Amino acid sequence: MRFYTNQHQYYCGIDLHTKSMYVCVLDQAGKNLLHKNIKTNPDSLLKIITPFLPDMAIAVECIFTWYWVADFCCENNITFVLGHALYMKAIHGSKTKNDRIDSHKIAALLRAGMIPMAYVYPSAMRAARDLLRRRMFFKHKRSELLGHIENSRHQYLLPEFHKKIAYKSNRKGIAEQFPNPSTQMSIQTDLDLLTVYDKKIQELELFITQHAKAHNPNNHYLLQTIPGVGKVISLVILYEIHDISRFPRVQDFASYARLIRPRKESAGKSYPGANRKIGNAYLKWAFSEVAILFIRESDEVKDYHQMLKNKHGKAKALAILSHRMGRTVYYMLKNKEAFDMNKFLK
Repeated sequence: MRFYTNQHQYYCGIDLHTKSMYVCVLDQAGKNLLHKNIKTNPDSLLKIITPFLPDMAIAVECIFTWYWVADFCCENNITFVLGHALYMKAIHGSKTKNDRIDSHKIAALLRAGMIPMAYVYPSAMRAARDLLRRRMFFKHKRSELLGHIENSRHQYLLPEFHKKIAYKSNRKGIAEQFPNPSTQMSIQTDLDLLTVYDKKIQELELFITQHAKAHNPNNHYLLQTIPGVGKVISLVILYEIHDISRFPRVQDFASYARLIRPRKESAGKSYPGANRKIGNAYLKWAFSEVAILFIRESDEVKDYHQMLKNKHGKAKALAILSHRMGRTVYYMLKNKEAFDMNKFLK
């Protein structure tokens, strides 16, 4: 956990919402100089904080509306601090909670050097990263539809489909295999939606590969030296990482990508299931996908995975392989080296 500890003359905490925001400004002594609820727009914010410029820092909690505040601070040369939502227990854990109290707490934490920092992703790359995340959302919905069709088949004890219905050419006559007309309608709806998702995902992937230019092209090619890793999955990893140098150690990167299991200990007792959601869920998904593709494409890795399965079980074996792949990607990007199978299997 990193804290923002730089000192300023004024500290501004904003409890941000879509239509309104509560703004609190404290001085170095902790005196409350401004506490006001205003409309959510840059002009209103600039108007009330102008008397406290230029030596001011602004902090907001990391929710989905923070982009414009970061850009506003960049344009007006104001220090911007993004607070990690899951770490800011002083706000979420209080007995009484409202916008006025929350804005003051954010300003007080900023003044005390106790704001847990989240990464402020660069403006130029946000739109492409969000599009990649949207594609991932559609892929998950597509998987849900395929899963529903398979579950329905088991529900009615029908024989296995002759070919994989993930491919469009293998879906003809699938709905007619179900005896009940209502079930046929349900399955046909799933199949129609699958066709729509297939088309849109293909369009998104084509657009992304043509227009996602803000990444480092050399790193893009490096990741594609891993067996099974294509253009899109490598872009997902690159855009979620942005800059590998922001992780000083490989352990920090593995933790951020949710590739290690966090542990809490107190008085000799450990709590292994805590804080699993802290980190980047998209990187976690990406490395899980890479591990599966890697096993599929390489016989050497397939044997290595089988050895891990015999020793640890199926789930843990895949987790170990994902973790190992995450560490490999870290050093590949750090050292600007292509994938080396011999190093990976050591």
